[in-house]
Amino acid sequence: MTPQKGAAFLLKVGNDAVPAAYETVAGLRTTQMSINGDTVVVTHKDSGGWRDLLSGAGTRSVSVSASGVFLGSDAENRVRTHALAGTVHPYELSFEDGARMRGRFLVQRLDYAGDFNGERTYAIQLESSGQVMPS
Repeated sequence: MTPQKGAAFLLKVGNDAVPAAYETVAGLRTTQMSINGDTVVVTHKDSGGWRDLLSGAGTRSVSVSASGVFLGSDAENRVRTHALAGTVHPYELSFEDGARMRGRFLVQRLDYAGDFNGERTYAIQLESSGQVMPS
C-alpha cells in the first residue's frame, strides 16, 4: 500500500438542490476528521469484572477541522453564509482513493486572520447533525 496524499483530502460544500451538488472549498492547506462515539455501559454482575458495552448504542458524531488561505471562492463564501446563519447544510469529505463521506454539518466556528503584508487565512470547525454516511 502507498500512503494517500493529504492534498487529496478535500472538504466540499453542497448546495440546497436535491440531490445536492458539491463544490470544493478552495485554499485549504490542512483538513482533519474525527469520528466520535459515546458508549453505553451495560456491565453487570456476570461480566466477570470486565466492562460490557452495548453495541450500536450511544451518540456518534463527526467533527471536521480545516484551515487554509482565503481565496474568495464561491464555496468559501457559501461556508461563511452558513456560519453567519447558524444553519445546517450538506458537506462532503473526499479522499484520494475515491471514498467519500456525506452528511449535514453545522459550522461550529469560523476564524479569519491576516497580517498587513501577508495572506488572509481562515480556520473552520464543522460538527455533524444527523447521520454521516459513506457514498
